[in-house]
Amino acid sequence: MPRHTKKGRSKTGGQFVPIPYRMARSLAWRSLSGSGVKVYVELRSRYNGRNNGDLSLSYGEAAGLLGLGKTTIKRAFDELAEKGFIIRMSEGHWYGRRAATWAVTDQTIDMPKFGPATNNWKCWPRRQNSELGTHTERKAA
Repeated sequence: MPRHTKKGRSKTGGQFVPIPYRMARSLAWRSLSGSGVKVYVELRSRYNGRNNGDLSLSYGEAAGLLGLGKTTIKRAFDELAEKGFIIRMSEGHWYGRRAATWAVTDQTIDMPKFGPATNNWKCWPRRQNSELGTHTERKAA
């Protein structure tokens, strides 16, 4: 019995972690380290359709799940944030053992004050303005 429809869709309706074609073909995605990709997939797999902005993955948990060191995990989170794939919503706390919470930028953040998905990864790298020596955003005079 086939497990897919004529259009190639799964009949079982199982969950998956989408990596949109536009994202996979972007310069930002292609420049990610292997650990950055692994952390992104693990963090994105925690999104259930209504909890963006409250995704948590501690360095220790990620290190154990992904077989990487905590320092490598920290660098991967920093890389993902710098390249616009994720946004830190709240800081983690050692006391109380709370992990930081994150939002992925390819989905709407499920909090009242936030708008639609920002897809910040599309803007990476920011182009340098040769005259001002700064990013394309202008500084206030």
